[in-house]
Amino acid sequence: MSSSNSTSAPILSVSQLNRKARTLLESHFDWVWVEGEISNFACPSSGHWYFSLKDAGAQVRCAMFRNRNTRLRFRPDNGEQVRLRARVSLYEGRGEFQLVVEFMEPAGAGALQARFEALRERLRSEGLLDAERKRPLPQTIRHIAVVTSPTGAAIHDILTVLRRRCPLITVSLLPVAVQGREAIEEIASAIERANRWQRDGLCHFDVLLIGRGGGSLEDLWAFNEERVARAVAASDLPVVSAVGHETDISIADLVADQRAATPSAAAELLSPDQSLWLERLQRQSEELRRQMQRQLQRLGRELQHLRARLKHPGTGIRERSQRLDDIEQRLHRAQRQRLARYQARLDSLAAGLRQKNPGPRLRERRAMLTVTEQRLRQAAQRRVQERSTRLRELSQLLNTLSPLATLQRGYAIVSRADGGIVRDAATVSRGDRLQAQLANGVLEVEVTGRKDASDGS
Repeated sequence: MSSSNSTSAPILSVSQLNRKARTLLESHFDWVWVEGEISNFACPSSGHWYFSLKDAGAQVRCAMFRNRNTRLRFRPDNGEQVRLRARVSLYEGRGEFQLVVEFMEPAGAGALQARFEALRERLRSEGLLDAERKRPLPQTIRHIAVVTSPTGAAIHDILTVLRRRCPLITVSLLPVAVQGREAIEEIASAIERANRWQRDGLCHFDVLLIGRGGGSLEDLWAFNEERVARAVAASDLPVVSAVGHETDISIADLVADQRAATPSAAAELLSPDQSLWLERLQRQSEELRRQMQRQLQRLGRELQHLRARLKHPGTGIRERSQRLDDIEQRLHRAQRQRLARYQARLDSLAAGLRQKNPGPRLRERRAMLTVTEQRLRQAAQRRVQERSTRLRELSQLLNTLSPLATLQRGYAIVSRADGGIVRDAATVSRGDRLQAQLANGVLEVEVTGRKDASDGS
């Protein structure tokens, strides 16, 4: 009997069994929130996270893949209490029951919400949420800078609405990531870049639209970061924020000049309905046509009235032609008389100029200058001759009194080595070395003896 039952039952491989168990688990459970303590945390080179989540009575294996854990703003460690949102599954390779984690936050009621409230209060205390600082949107919008993901639903919805309502509006996309840690800096930098282009004259934007489609609180969290909020507050361009669905409120929504419930609603807010514009244009066109007809009728009546008053212009033209000839003749006479007066005045001035011509006086002064120059040259020559004669006389006198002349007669000047002149034989001793200055040359002498003046006598 037992053999018969085992033969009729379907035989599954281990892989098939694990696959069925996984399908059963994933189809039975929706997303679940689980809280517990992390243990056995591991992060291999792939970037995926593997760990166990435990409480006092049990534990469960967990996996959080790289495309999810890079969006977190913290890295968990063993012993931390966390709350995570996960899908119940089974790892077929080892037949292990596990949780595939989509989101994780530190444990504690509303940790993200608490951060949200804290930032909102801080910005409110600085006045960044005040209605008085919010600027109105431009009346006419021709160019919108959109900061969002290039592949998300938000840009598709925005372009669809604008194409339907007002296709003339230009849209410039500043592509950014809209979730994850890298999205924070990308969004803030894109806002600052749009304002810099505006200031530098590279682009002219009328308004800046930032946002993304719906998602969970953690998916939308990049728009709740202080870096993004301050970039929005510092923007010179008016900012419209459209983050998530109608019920989602972000910090960016609170700081922006205008909040829209969705990206589609933002596009409607910023664009006029072209059908309304066409209807308005048609009404204005009809009104313009009626005014033109009234104006033409009024001008027609005035033309008829003027035509009735108009006389033939020939008479007036002949009279004015004759008057013109008379004026021309008077003008010629006046010109001739004025030219005659000017010629007489010119002749009188020429005669006076000839009388005051400085030529003769210059020639007289030049002759006097020549005579004076000759006198000066003669006086200078006489003075030089007189000085030369006086110099020769003084030179002869100087030669007469010069000791060099005395030396020429055979005398000598005797001096010591220090340059002192010897005038008395009593002042030298035997062995002293002296110098005798002759008319030509110097003698080095040594005293071998002396005779006083009394000896000679």
